[in-house]
Amino acid sequence: MKMDLRNQRRMAADVLKCGENRIWIDPNSLEEVADCITRADIRTAVDSGIIKALPKKGISKGRARHAAEQKAKGRRKGHGSRKGTSNARLSDKGIWMGTIRALRDELKTLRDDGRITSTVYRKYYLRAKGGMYKSRRNMVSHLVSEGHLEDDN
Repeated sequence: MKMDLRNQRRMAADVLKCGENRIWIDPNSLEEVADCITRADIRTAVDSGIIKALPKKGISKGRARHAAEQKAKGRRKGHGSRKGTSNARLSDKGIWMGTIRALRDELKTLRDDGRITSTVYRKYYLRAKGGMYKSRRNMVSHLVSEGHLEDDN
């Protein structure tokens, strides 16, 4: 026979300050719980362990941690994961700053090591500023092809 313990479950939830779904009633003591008609009776049943509040269910961070780990390695960045324009992800100015700083750093190194003269340095500095070279390697290949620098290889 199925007993209707909805009222007892509701009172127990109120007494234990949790939701009705978290109330556990001992299946071996259903008759005793059915006799509980006041809150005091419910409290007595809670004290004797016939009625308990089940622990809260948490949300696991395992999947989130795994995703974060993958992102740290540079994964999950394909076309399907992108929301903004390429400019929103890395601005034109940011790209330019990265390039020009690398070029100027290379030129300074070459000049300080005495591999190019100050005149050549100035000429290439201004060309870099004008956007003539797209990368450090590109600029060095120009230096080599114009005879201002011996090829390292």
